[in-house]
This record gives sequence, C-alpha cells and structure tokens, in this order.
Amino acid sequence: MASASRKSREWLLALPLATFFLLFFAAPLLLLLGISLQADPQMDGAAGLAQYTAFLTDKSNLRVLFDTLMIGVKATLLCLFFGYPLAWLCTRVSARLQAVLIFIVVLPIVTSVVVRTFAWIVILGRRGIVNDTIMALGLSAQPLRLLFAEPGVVIVLAQVQMPLMVLPLLTTLQRIDPNLEAASSALGAGAWRTFFKVTLPLSLPGIIAGSILTYTACVTAFVTQSLIGGSRLMYMPMMIYQQAMDLQNWPFAAAISVIFMISVLLIVALLVGLARTRKTQLYG
Repeated sequence: MASASRKSREWLLALPLATFFLLFFAAPLLLLLGISLQADPQMDGAAGLAQYTAFLTDKSNLRVLFDTLMIGVKATLLCLFFGYPLAWLCTRVSARLQAVLIFIVVLPIVTSVVVRTFAWIVILGRRGIVNDTIMALGLSAQPLRLLFAEPGVVIVLAQVQMPLMVLPLLTTLQRIDPNLEAASSALGAGAWRTFFKVTLPLSLPGIIAGSILTYTACVTAFVTQSLIGGSRLMYMPMMIYQQAMDLQNWPFAAAISVIFMISVLLIVALLVGLARTRKTQLYG
C-alpha cells in the first residue's frame, strides 16, 4: 500500500508538466493536423488528404522540401567542421582562455537574430568585407554572389547556429577520461590514431546531439533564410508563410507544416538510430 501511495504521489508531481505538454504542444499539433485535412477554402470539396496529395504530386513543392532539408545538412556539416576543433581546443586551454572562447561561441545566442542577419547582409554584399578581401587578394576579378544565394545562406546559418554544435561537443569532450589518450599513446599510437580510435568515437554522443540541435534550428530558421536567401530562394518556412498569410490557404499551409515536421523528425530519428548503433558497437 505504501509503495502504491508513493507512486501515485510521483504521478501527481508530473501532472503539471503533463498538462502543460497537452495544452501547448499536443493540442496545437492535433489542431494543425485537423486543419490540414480540410478542403481548399476556394474550392468545394470534402475533407481528406487532398492537401497532402497536392503537395506530394507537385515536383516544384518536392524540390523546395529537398532544398530545405539539404541546406540544413550543409549548414550542420559546416558547423561540425569548424565547431569540433573549437570545442576540442576549449578542453586543452587554461580555464581563463576557455571562458573567453566559450563567451565568443555563446555571443551569437545573446544577439538578436535580426541584427546578426542584417550584419551578414552587409558583410556578404557585393562591396562587403568578404568580397573586398577576395578581390584585394586577387582571388577573383569580380565580386562573388554570396548574398541571395545558397552559399551565403549556408554560411550565415552555420555562424548563427554554431553554439548549438559547440556546447554539446564541449560537454562530451570534457567527460572523456584523459588517461585513455595517455594509454593510447603509451601503447604506441600516434596523435592522429589516438584521435580517430579514442577521442572521436567517445565524442560521438556530442556530435549526434549537436547535429540534431543544429539541423533542426537551421531548417526552421525563417528569418535567416528569407533575408539572406531573398526572393530568389524558396524554402519551406517561407512557403508555409506565403500560403498562410499571403494566400490565406490555411489547410494547404497546415499540410505543408505536417509534411515538413515529419521529414525533419525522420532525419532526427536516423541520427538517433546511428548513435544507438555506434553505442552498441562500442559497448556491446
């Protein structure tokens, strides 16, 4: 009886959080799903999967979905390429220098995304710092098209979301026992072999966590995608906005949102599955 009473009290402690979850997460998702099953307001028709069929049978819509998912992959890989060495460096320097590096990494989070994006518009413009430097070094005879182009979007997304990659990596790398690297060196392994055989596999949880956070933030970054990409590039967040606010086609916008959410969740599930498979290989 005492054990049952204690378990009931534990469930009561979880009740406020469960209620919040149902009201502000599950209920809006169900409402979104219900709206997506409605007929087009400008056409007569019964509720059903017509909105999903309209999206999935249009090659241009599928292209927008693919481009959005791929730009998240590119920005995440760029964050990992620059973020991993930075996180590794933070674990090797003194505490004072580490604090400075972490402050620099976290600084984009405490700055308005609109301010950061407009700053990048100035930097990536035809007469911006990047193009002026490239032309001064003789690397190009004319300015590169970085603004309103995919490379510019990827660069800005990587810079804006870099903290989401570095912080999980830093936490994971700090937890690795330094004696493991020392033992690897004592057994004759060089620095690179020790990194690929010891450090990198043990830091995989941080890589997966950082990749999930960075990827989901990049593909849903409406402000950055719209301001840096401009009207030339169309991504899913802008497409949803146009259908809902400009065309007032809420059922189609809801269907696009559901398809987009499922696509992102599938990629996240793939990353989680990869992490579990690797963990099984490492620890059995």
